[in-house]
Amino acid sequence: MISFSNVNKWYGEYQALTDINAEVSKGEVVVVCGPSGSGKSTLIRTVNRLEEIKSGKVTVDGHDIHAPMSSAQLNRMRSRIGFVFQSFNLFPHLSALDNVMLSPMHVSGVKRVEARDRALQLLDRVGLAAKANSYPGQLSGGQQQRVAIARALAMEPPAMLFDEPTSALDPEMVGEVLAVMRSLAGDGMTMMCVTHEMGFAREVADRVWFMDAGRILEASDPESFFRNAQHPRAQRFLSDLRSH
Repeated sequence: MISFSNVNKWYGEYQALTDINAEVSKGEVVVVCGPSGSGKSTLIRTVNRLEEIKSGKVTVDGHDIHAPMSSAQLNRMRSRIGFVFQSFNLFPHLSALDNVMLSPMHVSGVKRVEARDRALQLLDRVGLAAKANSYPGQLSGGQQQRVAIARALAMEPPAMLFDEPTSALDPEMVGEVLAVMRSLAGDGMTMMCVTHEMGFAREVADRVWFMDAGRILEASDPESFFRNAQHPRAQRFLSDLRSH
């Protein structure tokens, strides 16, 4: 579903990603972890071309994301890749319902009645049917992030990307967002998640990628990673986590 082939990314003279070769299979949940500044968010943002790459190839569902294309083509392609940001990015002047309805109507041309029905179903799915007419400023951070997930799902994407979706939340709100992500994983959604929630990684991920200094140093199933990480940097990372 998602493939990285010899991907390199630079910011000026700083190399943010180095020779990334990896794949996320259909229906697989991959958690990307590692210390701050390791390239995790940069990597996931190349998947919908929020970050341009210098060389290599990124494909999603068979499409070359970084191939030459018009801005209209790029926007169309991005609309088919669900992306949940750290900071929600909801439109503050629109209700939860209107936030979820917006893309299907304006990008896909879905009729308003149909978009509304679908949006209400999705808000119900993330436990927020009763908040459909509330504005983002009237919602908690956890509720806003669940609306953001519903909005991403509204375009019926083949894959969902999560870029540290709980790091801006108060601790008591983290669980409600992770519960929605667990539900999606249980339904077979292809997911790539950058997160510091190691409990979620252990419980839900099919594979864990450990990154440092712009490279994937280890890729294994959660049991192997948490019990017996092979790379010394991964061992040190897990040791630091346990000491906290």
